[in-house]
Amino acid sequence: MQNERYERQLALLGFGEAGQQKLQAARLLVVGAGGLGCPVLQYLVAAGIGHIGIIDDDRVELNNLHRQVLYDTTDIGHAKAEVAARKLRLQNPDIDIAFWVEQLCPANAAERLQPYDVILDCTDNFATRYLLCDVCYLLDKPLVFGAIYQYEGQLAVFNVADEKGVKTTYRHLFPIPPDPMESPDCNAAGVLGVLPGLIGIHQATEAIKLLTGIGTILNNKLMTINLLDNGIFTFNIPQTSFDESSYPRSLNALKDFDYIQYCASVRSQIQGITIAELITTWEATDLLLVDVREFNETPRLQVAHLSIPLGTLPTQLEKIDRRRIVFICQSGKRSLMAAQYFYDQRGSSQQVFHLEGGMIALKNYLDD
Repeated sequence: MQNERYERQLALLGFGEAGQQKLQAARLLVVGAGGLGCPVLQYLVAAGIGHIGIIDDDRVELNNLHRQVLYDTTDIGHAKAEVAARKLRLQNPDIDIAFWVEQLCPANAAERLQPYDVILDCTDNFATRYLLCDVCYLLDKPLVFGAIYQYEGQLAVFNVADEKGVKTTYRHLFPIPPDPMESPDCNAAGVLGVLPGLIGIHQATEAIKLLTGIGTILNNKLMTINLLDNGIFTFNIPQTSFDESSYPRSLNALKDFDYIQYCASVRSQIQGITIAELITTWEATDLLLVDVREFNETPRLQVAHLSIPLGTLPTQLEKIDRRRIVFICQSGKRSLMAAQYFYDQRGSSQQVFHLEGGMIALKNYLDD
């Protein structure tokens, strides 16, 4: 019966019974059973992961249903983790599923994560992302990260060494917690319902590749997917430095670390600049525009600028030599990271900005 369930996977060249046995022996923890967690859980259960844990303290609401397709209207008001576990057991009765209707926090994080081989970050807030980053680093656990914003999603695999032994974490991507005003969640910013499904499926894929050894995983890389222009780009996560006193260095220290306060109190030093403000100043002699997108991303910037993909920024800082600098990317996310990194490395001797809304906003402005 089991062979019949998984026969299409068993038939795969390079996968076979050995790959299926690795999945059945694996233990995965999914943190968050919302937009990302639903597709992650459904596909990992279907694939035959032997043991899956689910942590979520939220309850199903009507406004969840356009993207959290594991649930239906009869589930409204019920705990997501409990409902998900019940439905997933019907999908595949041979899977061992545990769940906790609770919030992951410094007091329980190490205990919850310790028994699992791979952790999947399907959360929607910075406090939990930094907590997962730190506890996975301290426990040496692979972390499969996913995030969504309106029409764009991000994907990465953290804490897995490459061939040179290099490991990056979420803190390398965001050394300082982004200002919530720059990165609102989907409650404030909205999200197209299919986006978390797409990113969640990619997260499940990375987990399967990690466990079975097939393919190439996204360790030390960030992949972005934009639904509006079908743009898919992958770039290296820069080896940014960060204040070692700003995060816990042991499991005991982690229990006393206040991540909510940490994310609320640490603010970006970077100011945003609007499209209208940029257009009135972009030909100024003391202003340098720095495009941190990959070279094949479109539309291209049609005024004088410097192209430095984000992953190469640490090795090209000396090229950025004007008094005022504006970093630009596709949607405003990477430009904020680049501007903050530049500020951290070079200090406040130059005025550093990032373009709000990025090239998508600029194109819309010029088209109107």
